[in-house]
Amino acid sequence: MAKKSDYLNKQQLVKHIDITKLRDMDKLVAAMGDTSFQARNLSRAADIFDMALRDKGCSVVLCLAGSLVSAGLKKVIADLVNNNMVDAIVSTGAIVVDQDFFEGLGFSHYKGTPFVNDAELRDLAIDRIYDHYIDEDELRVCDETMTALFDGLESRPYASREVVREMGAYLVKHGKKHDGFVEACYKKNVPIFVPAFSDCSAGFGIVLHQHKRLAAGKPMVTLDSGRDFLDLTYLKMYASKDTAIVMIGGGVPKNFTQDTVVAAEVLGQEDASMHKYAIQLTVADERDGALSGSTLKEASSWGKVDLSFEQMVFGEATVTFPLLAGAVYARGAHKARKGRELSRWFEGPNFVGAKGPKAKAAKGKKVAVGVGA
Repeated sequence: MAKKSDYLNKQQLVKHIDITKLRDMDKLVAAMGDTSFQARNLSRAADIFDMALRDKGCSVVLCLAGSLVSAGLKKVIADLVNNNMVDAIVSTGAIVVDQDFFEGLGFSHYKGTPFVNDAELRDLAIDRIYDHYIDEDELRVCDETMTALFDGLESRPYASREVVREMGAYLVKHGKKHDGFVEACYKKNVPIFVPAFSDCSAGFGIVLHQHKRLAAGKPMVTLDSGRDFLDLTYLKMYASKDTAIVMIGGGVPKNFTQDTVVAAEVLGQEDASMHKYAIQLTVADERDGALSGSTLKEASSWGKVDLSFEQMVFGEATVTFPLLAGAVYARGAHKARKGRELSRWFEGPNFVGAKGPKAKAAKGKKVAVGVGA
């Protein structure tokens, strides 16, 4: 009979790519610019990302979807954060909680194979993500940790960025591994937005928290996805002149971030600018009309993305993302770039601007303050 250790082998851990130790990535990707197809597209995407980093009036928003951390890309994301190459992150819940926070608690992902008896894995409490594994028992610990975190918060509505910041603070004090992007973002004041936060271990955590509080007749923590949208829109309106979006995968993070331009117009900013720079790495196909595969040119028809510096790259992220990030890191634009520390625009539930409630945004406009602002 198979044992859990037959699958969760410590000699077969998923190891994370370190773009800071790979030399000449920029030369490789630059050479791809003289080829064709997706190699040339990837090279142009690197050019656009580099331009955005050298644009002093630009904030970079990284959008994450898919099983990126579990597949070995945790350090790629963390390196972008630690080197001031990302100013805000919009992500699925699974990447933030079930993968990055999970590893921060001391757990790991394991290399495996898709050619396996899944019924046997289920009996052993092993979950499969295509060709790698995660221990379901350890994942339950992550769920329980999230419940404890919610239990320790004041009972009120929370934006996801607030909860993820609490997660980062937890990892600083209690984490077993300190190489993830949730902790890095906490230290670098990079806000993380998770617009569909209940769709992960945070969901199981808050379900149990709310169940217990309801049974006891006590107030509870709730998640406010509308506030997420408002807060990210405020950053689009006030935090910097221009924005760049680097999208890995598609889904909710992609649309949520692109929509901030329209939301800024709804809130009365008539001169709201489209995202100046835009890159998407995806395997999705545009022909079915779904969002993940919709092109950036299509997004321009909605008034979301400027077409001057946009690039779609059709390829799987474990291949394309390290090449993109490694090449741009090697070019060195980050060395002269200061982190924007966009988390400083918030105090708890309130949007207060970079220097407090009386701060003014660019062009002398008052920054909106508080939930009822």
